[in-house]
Amino acid sequence: MVLIFLFTIALLNADEFKKVEKIVLSGPPASVSHPLLHMIESKALKDLAKKIEFKIWKNPDELRALILRGDIDFVAVPTNVAANLYNKNIDIKLLNVSIWGILSIITRDKNKKSLKDFRGSEIAIPFRGDMPDIVFKEIVKAQGMDPKKDFKLIYLSAPSDAMQMLITRRVDHALLAEPITSMALRKTKSFPISLISPDLYRSVDIQKEWGKTFNTEEKIPQAGIAVIGKKDDYIIKRVNEEYKKSLKWYKTHPKEAGILVNKYIPMLMPEAVADSIKYTQLNFVPAAEAKKDLEFFFKVLKKSDPKSIGGKLPDSNFYYNK
Repeated sequence: MVLIFLFTIALLNADEFKKVEKIVLSGPPASVSHPLLHMIESKALKDLAKKIEFKIWKNPDELRALILRGDIDFVAVPTNVAANLYNKNIDIKLLNVSIWGILSIITRDKNKKSLKDFRGSEIAIPFRGDMPDIVFKEIVKAQGMDPKKDFKLIYLSAPSDAMQMLITRRVDHALLAEPITSMALRKTKSFPISLISPDLYRSVDIQKEWGKTFNTEEKIPQAGIAVIGKKDDYIIKRVNEEYKKSLKWYKTHPKEAGILVNKYIPMLMPEAVADSIKYTQLNFVPAAEAKKDLEFFFKVLKKSDPKSIGGKLPDSNFYYNK
């Protein structure tokens, strides 16, 4: 009887919900967005809206413009960017964190295994003052080094630019995020391993250095999904649930995931996307449960550059908790 009652209530709730005209999902051409593409392809939200769209953003300025125009409803976003927007009075709530490890140094020198080994070397880094740059600097400072004096940092406007510098041998080391790291290895035939000696090697795992340096777990709450503006609670919960399901599919179907991502983001090689899944820490954690890890992360970013999170730690309303 209880099961029948609950089933009846569920049906009533579903009947009460009226489809909206459109739901727009958005994200950068990065791993955090890939489950959203599966949600669209599998029509996971077809009962919520008559039309589901996906819009790519390539930098925080583009994202801010999309939000201010009211063009998007849910967004895949670096956690510090979400915090920054929240602290600038944008109506945004973080729903979950799904990317916990995506950064590494890729090198032409297989003997370089630690950050200290890169002293005196040129390292290409995308986006000066953005999260990967700040994380790198804070780790090396905590390890007793000076990022300005001990390294020759070359800043570039996009991860693809750093990859091109590696491939064309204009630089021997770069700090990259997946799947760009796997793209560089594929393009130089450094992976899969063959009879020919690799040109590039995976070196320092930034997440391991983070854990070792700050005496914490080897993971960084780097990106997740956020909701923009006021939305029906049922829609928010369903989007969150479907993202979790699609993330699981993405993790367990690397080959198919690579083909799917390439369909929507042609610049990403299917094989490289498939390779990258093994080297990315993918784990769905509700924002409220990730709060402790996020606040530790935000404190490190704030110490280096308060502007990276909007000047202060976001308050508890930033974390979706229903």
